[in-house]
Amino acid sequence: MQTVRAVPTFSALNLRDLGGIPLGPGRQVRPGVVLRSGRLGGLDPVDAAAVAALGIRTVVDLRTADERGSAPDSLPPGARLFVADVLGDNPGVTPARFRALLADPVEAERLLGDGKAEEAVARSYRQLVLSPGAAAAYRAFIDTAADHAARPVLFHCATGKDRAGWGAALLLLVLGASRDVVRQEFLAVNPVLRVVGRPYVQGFLDAGGDPEIASAIIEVRPRYLETALAAMDERWGGLDGYVRDCLRVPGPTLRRLRSELVVYTGQ
Repeated sequence: MQTVRAVPTFSALNLRDLGGIPLGPGRQVRPGVVLRSGRLGGLDPVDAAAVAALGIRTVVDLRTADERGSAPDSLPPGARLFVADVLGDNPGVTPARFRALLADPVEAERLLGDGKAEEAVARSYRQLVLSPGAAAAYRAFIDTAADHAARPVLFHCATGKDRAGWGAALLLLVLGASRDVVRQEFLAVNPVLRVVGRPYVQGFLDAGGDPEIASAIIEVRPRYLETALAAMDERWGGLDGYVRDCLRVPGPTLRRLRSELVVYTGQ
């Protein structure tokens, strides 16, 4: 798989261009039109300039109202904000609630010990697929990505791994990427997550916390994506049924996406 273009920034977490991801023989995602990241608040001047240079027209914020209020985006010049709250009807599964437990090893062990951490995060991925609110948010994201006037689009959640991870997986599947390719992109954020999460994890471990709990919360794992895909397959029979019957994306929108976001390499 071609290496995905990770935009070199420090304060813009997990800023990645989906361009160049292979979609089958001779096809790949068009560069520079759809990017993903973590929250955009508190960018240092160098990173703010790097983000501005991308020419982003629309920022799709997948976070909850509480998250947006506590860490508002710093929009690039000329960009508009579009809120697509994935967890609006189910805020109890917000990943921030898991991360907060890293400050309390005893409570983390009580709630997430003995393998329950991975199980809890996996369940939250199932809700990304089954929740009506999540469906509305991801439909809005797909509609925005298909709108030529809205691109380049940058979509993000808090750390750029869970809600944005499923958003990236969904878009890539719609464009024709294999599940193996989608899995590689999904897991590719882990090196950055480990670096950024190290201070929180180290404090948790120093206080006696279980490293398995920290790893399950900070990183993404194959099981998380597989849980979302399994929910899609079980409820709607696969991608086509999910997009048609759950997200209700019109055929013309899908055709426009596949026409405008795919480039042919001739290889």
